[in-house]
Amino acid sequence: MNTRVLTGITTTGTPHLGNYAGAIRPSIQASTLPDVDAFYFMADYHALIKCEDPARIARSRLEIAATWLAAGLDPDRVTFYRQSDIPEIPELCWMLCCVTAKGLMNRAHAYKAAVDQNVARNADEDEGVTMGLFSYPVLMAADILMFNANKVPVGRDQIQHLEMARDIAQRFNHLYGQGEELFVLPEVQVDDDVATLPGLDGRKMSKSYDNTIPLFEGGSAAMRNAVMRIVTDSRGPGEPKDAESSHLYTIYRAFASAEQAAKFKQALEEGLAWGEAKKQLCDRIEAEIGPMRDRYAEFMARPDRIEDILQAGAEKARRLAVPFMERLREAVGLRRHVSVPVAGSEQAAGKSKGKAARFVSFRDADGSFRFRLISGEGTELLLSEPFSDPKAAGVAIKALQQAGALQELGHQEGDLLVIRLDGQKVAAFPAEVAADVRTALESMAG
Repeated sequence: MNTRVLTGITTTGTPHLGNYAGAIRPSIQASTLPDVDAFYFMADYHALIKCEDPARIARSRLEIAATWLAAGLDPDRVTFYRQSDIPEIPELCWMLCCVTAKGLMNRAHAYKAAVDQNVARNADEDEGVTMGLFSYPVLMAADILMFNANKVPVGRDQIQHLEMARDIAQRFNHLYGQGEELFVLPEVQVDDDVATLPGLDGRKMSKSYDNTIPLFEGGSAAMRNAVMRIVTDSRGPGEPKDAESSHLYTIYRAFASAEQAAKFKQALEEGLAWGEAKKQLCDRIEAEIGPMRDRYAEFMARPDRIEDILQAGAEKARRLAVPFMERLREAVGLRRHVSVPVAGSEQAAGKSKGKAARFVSFRDADGSFRFRLISGEGTELLLSEPFSDPKAAGVAIKALQQAGALQELGHQEGDLLVIRLDGQKVAAFPAEVAADVRTALESMAG
């Protein structure tokens, strides 16, 4: 069984060397494992919380997509998409907001930090606090729960958000699941072995500290200029260096094999000059990054190619999101116009007992014709694709009522079972409900 792993990247800046070693490279390596179903998305709705510069967000979306693709992310193997291209995510976010206690959000680290800063300077507690910042954990929960991710790799500062997502999912399941686990409870994945690179001044490499080494932007020259500014101690050529406490050695080790790192460490301890050590570090980084930089430039020159890849990824993601949202709408009572028993009515409850599965045809708001398969208990099992002609919808219903229809017409496509008639897609639904669909269809087979 595949493990679904989901990773989000906020589009507010240009990736640097620390981002590559600490997140991009290990994530791409993990995506190649045979038992991993990997989802990677650009969190551009989240970016609106942190950045009010439209040009910066637009540029960052392009740079981050180009970076991941240039670094080796295979869009055919993974699901790679923009958050804003999946309209079901903000819809789910609202549903989750309606079951999330304000007290839970009051405890979120980012909100509490903003309040503490305001209190420290004698300002109003909520000055500068937007609803985006306050409810950020709910949107993050929607990102994760939309695709029922099993594991979410995060830094230790994000663990609280995963715990909140689990709390929200449990609350929703309790209220609306009726014994069914609508949402999988995601597990946090913290990899302490992933490299955390020091910046030019020795602190963690971060844009907020202005101590980063460029990954692709500015080319090889920008990377080398940054490396040459890394702070070192005053030991001169020939004097033994303390490699273990050297920022140069820490970065070198992240881009070298164990044997290469051992030789570099030995050279430092034997008196290698800092200037020469920095040159060797540049060469080591360039050996890995150089070929990627060329691919990055090619992608940046062809934004239309990036757009095509992202739109294909969004389509792939929505093949899961659309039917799942139909299930969630049904669960919370946002059903389409079909007969619904009146709550508390003994008469309605009595009539529902012993009902057989049935098809319900209806006309959509856009004038197209669709149908649903409803179980004897009143649960929607599938929703058809739209038909321009009611006769075509009727033909599809008749075909599904034939013995062995699901076995003959159903095709496994990812996590979905897709029904096709004469090559035309009739309906799609999660494979996990296939047994219920088969039972319902068999009960109607002539």
